[in-house]
This record gives sequence, C-alpha cells and structure tokens, in this order.
Amino acid sequence: MKKFIPVAEPALVGNEKEYVMECMDSTWISSSGKYVDRFEKEFASFCDVGHAVSCCNGTVAIHIALMALGLEPGDEVIVPTLTFTSTANAVAYCGAKPVFVDSEDKTWNMDPGLIEPLVTDKTKGIIVVHLYGHPVNMDPVMEIAKKRGLFVIEDAAEAHGARYKDKVVGSMGEMSTFSFYGNKILTTGEGGMVVTNDEALASKARQLKGQGMDPKRRYWFPVLGYNYRMTNVAAAIGVAQLEKVDWHLERRREVADQYAKRLGDLSGLTLQPQMSWATNVYWMNSVLLDERLVEHKDAIRKKLADDGIETRPFFHPLHTLPMYSEANRGLEFPVAEKIATAGFSIPSSATLSAEDVSSVCDKVEEAIGVFGK
Repeated sequence: MKKFIPVAEPALVGNEKEYVMECMDSTWISSSGKYVDRFEKEFASFCDVGHAVSCCNGTVAIHIALMALGLEPGDEVIVPTLTFTSTANAVAYCGAKPVFVDSEDKTWNMDPGLIEPLVTDKTKGIIVVHLYGHPVNMDPVMEIAKKRGLFVIEDAAEAHGARYKDKVVGSMGEMSTFSFYGNKILTTGEGGMVVTNDEALASKARQLKGQGMDPKRRYWFPVLGYNYRMTNVAAAIGVAQLEKVDWHLERRREVADQYAKRLGDLSGLTLQPQMSWATNVYWMNSVLLDERLVEHKDAIRKKLADDGIETRPFFHPLHTLPMYSEANRGLEFPVAEKIATAGFSIPSSATLSAEDVSSVCDKVEEAIGVFGK
C-alpha cells in the first residue's frame, strides 16, 4: 500500500500520556489544576515575558487581547491580508474594522512600509502575523506604533520559538497570542495563550477569559466576560510539549534543511524565506511556483495527492473573503494575491523521517518535471 504523508501531524513524544493520565486519576480535568498554572508560568518563561494567560484556542486569545487593550466598536486595527481569517475575525468580534495591508515579497509578511498611510484617527492598533513561522520585520512596525500611539499585538500562532534579531517572537508587542491547535509546533489539541509584560493587561485578560468574574469576589461579575478557559488536561499536554520544545524546533529545522538541499535549486520553485535577521521555525514548509507553473498548481497538487503526498493551499487573502471584500473595494493587494496564488505547503511535521522528506522531494521534482516542460 502506498504510504500517505500528511502535511502536518502532532508529535507526542514526551510525557503527554503520563500527565493526562494523572489528570484523569486525580479527576482534575476541568479548568482548574496544577498543569494550567504550570503551563502558563513555563510558557511565559519560554517567551521571555512576565505573564501568560491560557485560553481555549488561538482565536479567542486574539479576542481577549483586543478586549484587554480596550478595542471598541468603530475602531480600526491594521491587519495583514495574507493570514488565517481568525486574525481579522477577532477584530470584527469587537465591532471594530480590520484594515488590510499588503505583503512584501521578501518575507511574505505584512509590508511595514505600507502601514503608516493606512493610519487614521480611528486606528487603535496593529496586529502582525509571523506567517508560516517567519518573523515580521518588527523594528519599523514598532517605530510606527510608537510614533502614532498604537498598540501592537503579535499573532504568533504559527511561530513558537521564532526569533527576530535577539528577541523571541511574542516578547515585543503590548500583548502577543499563540495557538496550540493540533497542527502547530507545540500542541494541546485545541488551546491558546496570551502573553504580555504588562501585569494590568494580564489581569484583564485573565478576568475576561473567566466570564468576567472578580478575582477577589466569587460569583461577582463586574464586566462582561467569556468562557474561554483552557482545561487542565489540555495544559498537561502543553507542559509535556514544552518540556521537549528544543527537540520540536530542531526537528523542524532538520526537515527544512533537507528540503533546502534537495529543492533549493529546483527550477520553477521558490522555498520559504529565511532572512538574515530572523530565525524561521518552519511551522509550514511552503513553496511558490514561478509564473510558468502557477496555472498548473492544482494539477501539481493533485499529482502529489495521487502519490500519497498531502499539500495545503495558502490562505486566501482576507480582502477577497465575502465578509471583508466590500470594505476593501477599490484597494489593491498585488503581492499578497501573487503569493497566495502561487503558493502551497508540503509536509512539515517534526515526526517526518529523512526517508519521508526524501520521498516528498522525489515526488515534487517529478511533478515539477511533468508540468514544467
């Protein structure tokens, strides 16, 4: 039988089962328990920040951060158009408007040079997204934010452990958010985290995720909150994952290096960026087809699927989605559209063997050869 190689799968290679069974045996399976506190403290340390607040997924992490920062209906937040929809959706949950910015060719991330012209008297902040594991060029973003009095949230759902210069991703914005969905570098199945160095913002986030209850007065709810808590079972998995984080990151690098050696010089294909000032953690190993092959992208992906190699298309730029297209009518995002049209992701899991990666490379070379003639 032909081997199927998925684009992503969780790597459960540590104490996950032991810690989950401890939760089961102790009956601490809900949102209280030692693993929730432990995961928060250890993840804060991992991100080089003072505070971490766990929650039930990465989308609500962004929502909590925006609410804690005081985003209100009618406000605007600048968001990259090339990202997963949750980044903009969380802005919309607050009654605010996501204002989209185009990508830059060299990183595939939001183009800092295009941000300032989008700032209006309604703009309250910027959400950067470290797309597919490569950090955003943060210095110019932070300079604009400081100059214009804007908050910055790092959406680091895809970039656990990535670094911008000498700073770990998640440590630069007023608040930063992470996802621990099943395909992420570190996973809890479903889960999220808000991190910050601001104790007051952390306290607000903690209150909001727990229905808004006063931390000093049980069952007293002075603000409208949400049931966004992480379970002790999920946190137990997270603790086990974090114990092996160096292994997870090293395996991602090894997979990416093997792809670079085999596919880096393949005509018709461009591999994911790696800028000199960044440490890419390769949540996804993603590629772009050149212009002569773009029209064959679906056929290339189908051939790979027929050969047992799963791939994923890039995210649709958010300005093309029905709920956001009207507000952005007349604006142009040529770089994001070009990248999204030309790109797809190949298997990227930490569990991939050298033989698996070699097999993927064989099939990619074969597919490019067939359609690149």
